[in-house]
Amino acid sequence: MQIYMVGGAVRDQLLGRPVNDHDWVVVGATPEQMTALGYLPVGRDFPVFLHPQTREEYALARTERKSGPGYRGFVVQASPDVTLEQDLARRDLTINAIALSADPASAGAIIDPYGGVQDLQRRVLRHVSDAFREDPVRILRVARFAARFADFSVAPETLQLMREMVAHGEADHLVPERVWQELARGLMEDKPSRMFEVLRECGALRVLLPEVDRLWGVPQPPQHHPEVDTGVHLLLVLDMAARLHAPLTVRFACLTHDLGKGTTPPDILPRHIGHEQRSVQLLKGLCARWRVPNDCRELAEVVAREHGNIHRSGDLGAAALVRLLERCDAIRKPQRFEEILLACECDVRGRLDCEDAPYPQAARLRAALAAVQSVATSEIAARAQSKGLGGEKIGELIHAARVAAVAQALQPSTH
Repeated sequence: MQIYMVGGAVRDQLLGRPVNDHDWVVVGATPEQMTALGYLPVGRDFPVFLHPQTREEYALARTERKSGPGYRGFVVQASPDVTLEQDLARRDLTINAIALSADPASAGAIIDPYGGVQDLQRRVLRHVSDAFREDPVRILRVARFAARFADFSVAPETLQLMREMVAHGEADHLVPERVWQELARGLMEDKPSRMFEVLRECGALRVLLPEVDRLWGVPQPPQHHPEVDTGVHLLLVLDMAARLHAPLTVRFACLTHDLGKGTTPPDILPRHIGHEQRSVQLLKGLCARWRVPNDCRELAEVVAREHGNIHRSGDLGAAALVRLLERCDAIRKPQRFEEILLACECDVRGRLDCEDAPYPQAARLRAALAAVQSVATSEIAARAQSKGLGGEKIGELIHAARVAAVAQALQPSTH
């Protein structure tokens, strides 16, 4: 029985990056032997065990054979006869198919049958074998790794293989849970734009996110968008969100805020009148298709609908500001409103040569919200009720008090 550290832990250790989780593969053992040694079986589809002390995962060496479409269509064989090289061969990329021996006699020895160390040095993402084409999730994984390792390139033969998989319909078999999982992880990488560049290069973006793919080649007014191309703008916005350490909700809102520009009638280009409402409708379909979590969907809908109004809020008076805050549900959900403002800031700074542009709209809207929050709504309601006034009239009185408070709070900046 031999034990090896494998996968991302080895890769990151060789790159000098932090190692968070360790994965281990066990060669030459049976499930009965593992259980006898105190390991806890947890694998559903193949033999995986938790170490009795560390609780880290130890998987028996296995091979996989394609038996049907999609990522579940595999026959797995795990037995003491499966070699380490056979186990590594089923992995996606060479940089993930390196092992380190845990045997005391050879601890730290590198086993690299597929040239992963050289690809790490050359900064290349390359598939291990033609078996790569058997799992369409690997298309997304390569794109995600491109976002994580932004200075790595995708090997031409791997990109070609991904194109062939898309052309043969393999991407059509991807299930929502796996697509969202990979998209979410890619959005949270240091250079999320790379994920979408790679997906676009191999044709998968057109299949998975046609609403996003349509943005390339669509012009915007150069006085507002020096980068002109809407797709280019999207990539800049995503990378700005990463630079500002935005949470996933904000990054997804950045991804989807301008979807409507891809359906702007050609005769009105480069203007995009009404793109906000078109964005909301397209976003709803995208979220339903990939079962996007509610917190991401809800924030993205508000950002898609209101980002133009928030950008123009510096010109709005007190009444219009209060209406905007109410539409954003900022009074009930101030923390979410902060995320809305962050997404809008990413939109403004995600333009060519505008990376360090100020966004004074955020401070003005925060001041307006603070003024609204200072209004004693319960006292207004109590006074109104004592006069026999009903709910609709109470609402009007509260709204008027909020407008007055905002007008007062913003008064110094208007002179």
